[in-house]
Amino acid sequence: MDTERQLRRSARARLLDAADELFYAHGIAATGVDAIIERAEVATASLYKNFRGKDDLVAAYLVARDERWRQHWEACIAREQDPLDRSLALFAAMDDWNDGDASRGCAHVTASLQLPADHPGRSVAHQHKEHISERLGQLVREAGVPDHHEATQDLLLIYEGMFTLLALELDPDPVGRARDLASWRLSSTREVGAGTDRPSSARP
Repeated sequence: MDTERQLRRSARARLLDAADELFYAHGIAATGVDAIIERAEVATASLYKNFRGKDDLVAAYLVARDERWRQHWEACIAREQDPLDRSLALFAAMDDWNDGDASRGCAHVTASLQLPADHPGRSVAHQHKEHISERLGQLVREAGVPDHHEATQDLLLIYEGMFTLLALELDPDPVGRARDLASWRLSSTREVGAGTDRPSSARP
């Protein structure tokens, strides 16, 4: 029984790896289960032992990607001591993550655009974005930013815009530009909170 379970876990992992690669690179609608089975090098029966069908596989792919991102982001947060840098770790995390893994934009947004409203993957995508918003908001508050709610919303807008530039290749360094703009937004607001009349108009 233990051997059988190990084989099933191995097949599940290979299927998720294949789904991650193909769904992200070619799109969910354009990628059939046969292509995933072939890339994963598993038997057709293995897919249906581990997933109820393609919809279930799509949702599992998005869950796995979300979990991987959360772990990566938290590791980047943990490396920073300054509260402001901890807030900016969202963008620092993208420096590593972008190594061939974000060139087509945010996987969860892309999936949402391809899936019907009642698809389980849409719920996963929504939870992914909700977590980013809530965790980032917590970090911005801890950084002592006076208008923390507005600042969090601004950083989220910068973050999502960064993905558009990545996908369309409209900027040689969209992650760096997004990080610099986010840093300016937080720093200028903290200066105002500390007594400066108004934030500097000089943006990065």
